[in-house]
Amino acid sequence: MPNTYGNNSPLSYNKYLRVKDLIGLQECLSDPAHHDELLFITIHQAYELWFKQILHELDAAIGLMNEDRLAAAARTLRRVVEIEKLLITQIHILETMTPINFLGFRDQLNPASGFQSMQFREIEFASGQKHQSLLNEFRDDEFAYGRLQKRFAAPSLADAFFSVLRKRGFAAPASEASLDQEELTRRFGKRTRAILEVLTHFEERYEEFQLAEVLLEHDEYFSLWRSHHIKMVERMVGTKRGTGGSEGVGYLRTTLEKKFFPELWEARTYLDTKHGEGGCPFAKE
Repeated sequence: MPNTYGNNSPLSYNKYLRVKDLIGLQECLSDPAHHDELLFITIHQAYELWFKQILHELDAAIGLMNEDRLAAAARTLRRVVEIEKLLITQIHILETMTPINFLGFRDQLNPASGFQSMQFREIEFASGQKHQSLLNEFRDDEFAYGRLQKRFAAPSLADAFFSVLRKRGFAAPASEASLDQEELTRRFGKRTRAILEVLTHFEERYEEFQLAEVLLEHDEYFSLWRSHHIKMVERMVGTKRGTGGSEGVGYLRTTLEKKFFPELWEARTYLDTKHGEGGCPFAKE
């Protein structure tokens, strides 16, 4: 019986990893092919493969949290953080190009842009950072829009985290976009207070603490990727407009303050040794 690779010959490394197909995917648009364009394509295709793996792990972590398996979920997210550390380092390989060499093939990329990375947006949506305007940007791409719609509608990593806290006795209400601002603020406050309880009593709530910490690391390293990416872009092209028509570095800078889990960061502001005696502004409700 033929194996899944289409013939009866023994499985080999090259067949299993489909190396022939893989190394044929880097097609340069410059003519003659610019030396550095291969590097540019390879880096970005590698990013997309790692994004696929991150999404695989985020989905697993959400499933594990839904099963109340917090230690396993935290371990899964540790892998995500390690991948993100690698992605930060990978950015700087692009800086081995000189700016003039990058400009030698950059115009060939119009109107494509990193802004159009479907999987990057999926990671944002899956982590809890959902914006209808970003979803709408993909309306003309049926494949991407379909995937992103599912991510947008599905419970996120943040939703799963606060859901598991509720199951474990914390007052950590769900946040719904349809609520008015006063109710959203009140719910945000309760969720922040739940995090304060975890941080204050981390020995008694060790599983919740470990999960909260690795979620914060995911948020931190994704933000660090944004920061390093901005500096790389500025080093290459200054403040030129992006190939897709965006404001380039100007737009990228506006993304630096984005957070997947703002309550995890906010709780640090109110944490002190007198927590519960006035140190938390939401302690008396």
